[in-house]
Amino acid sequence: MAVLSSHLLNGVDGTHAGNVAISLIKIEADGSRLPVFEGVSDEGGRFTCKVNAASDAIYEMVIASGAYFDVRAIPHSGMKIMSDIVIRFTMPDISAHYHIPVIMSPNSYSCWLSS
Repeated sequence: MAVLSSHLLNGVDGTHAGNVAISLIKIEADGSRLPVFEGVSDEGGRFTCKVNAASDAIYEMVIASGAYFDVRAIPHSGMKIMSDIVIRFTMPDISAHYHIPVIMSPNSYSCWLSS
């Protein structure tokens, strides 16, 4: 069983992004989408889930960054256009730990695979 985890960081003020909704979706070969996990990051901005992964499957981690920033009084210039962060990836080693940290802002994000 694979393990997926993340650490969400608020790129505007440098704090941990807690209580952010996260979902994991498996994209089937025919394009259909199967929900695998739904939850929220803890107060430290972290979440972990175990996944009965398929080595040839494509997954999407969807982070509700728009809802997170909507309830914060963060000054920004211009319009806010991002509602979700969608990270599409595979888990070729079905027994590995995949840690994908994310630094997020109202209109941008950065992510990487950390071992």
